[in-house]
Amino acid sequence: MFRIEIIPYTLHFKQPAGTSRGIYTEHRVWYVVFVDIDDESHYGIGECAPLHDLSCDFNAHYADTLSAFCKITEEKQFVDTELLRDYPSMLFGLETAIRHYRQHKWQLWDTPFSMGEQGITINGLIWMADYATMLQQIETKLTQGFTCVKLKIGAIDFEKELDLLRSIRSHYSAKEVTIRVDANGNFANEDTLGKLQKLSELDIHSIEQPIKAGQWHEMAQLIASSPLPIALDEELIGVNNPTEKRKLLEAIRPHFIILKPSLHGGLTGAYEWIELAQELGIDWWITSALESNIGLNCIAQWCATFDNPLPQGLGTGMLYTNNIEMPLTIKRHELWFNPNGIFPDKLIQG
Repeated sequence: MFRIEIIPYTLHFKQPAGTSRGIYTEHRVWYVVFVDIDDESHYGIGECAPLHDLSCDFNAHYADTLSAFCKITEEKQFVDTELLRDYPSMLFGLETAIRHYRQHKWQLWDTPFSMGEQGITINGLIWMADYATMLQQIETKLTQGFTCVKLKIGAIDFEKELDLLRSIRSHYSAKEVTIRVDANGNFANEDTLGKLQKLSELDIHSIEQPIKAGQWHEMAQLIASSPLPIALDEELIGVNNPTEKRKLLEAIRPHFIILKPSLHGGLTGAYEWIELAQELGIDWWITSALESNIGLNCIAQWCATFDNPLPQGLGTGMLYTNNIEMPLTIKRHELWFNPNGIFPDKLIQG
């Protein structure tokens, strides 16, 4: 038998993180801790980390809703995934906490990654900023040994962004460095195809969400004529019913989908997306969504259960001044887990 504690926590960014939706300086999260009522040393921690301007389950009453679901979970003594289907960040926190609780250890799945024997290849993330700052970020990532970089674009003039990409290509071929770009729906429909043509000339691997989500017909037409592979991200948010997921993928037929468990249905919902994508011949990769190391660890360990050779997006847990200590390290272009490292206590100080 377990009870559940909820611990609010505010993560502070080392540097302001720019996106097309604004600049983040802090991130409010909630840790859910499953505690054995007979043995306080037996616990499991999960992270509910909604993004206030993006998550389909975030509103002013988020904390109260989470508390209500935790009480239901205590009564049932299991996580009701169907009940939580439309609350992906809460489902992710609860289903990963109970996984940790039942495993009795931080090795949440039995993989070479969780044993500390193998790393996960990841991309280096370049945040939106001015030209000089983005160029510095790129140079740092390449010096560190990343072989795949992802640039968030749309913050500065498009021609300057092309200059940044040309700078990479002048030193590294597509065989040496893979370049992904993420527009976060920032392109205007009427000039998107022209921009994609210019990007394709630089051997770009793919672009995420070039136009705003919710335009299935327009996105499908764009994908059919695009010289550059297109990946869906925001398009998947809020589409939590399996029937609707199939309708979306069959209507749009993207080249890739990008799965963030906190946004796309928890682990349960993200796995549904993967099964559908594989059935329809659509490639995919997994990405974290600004979780602390608690959430990042869960996503990474789950990610390692799949045989996916593409670089994953799992480096964002290193962004905070007050991150929760976990034995996760980046070595060149890989994320590694040390099963013998230092782990957090159940009473994280908020």
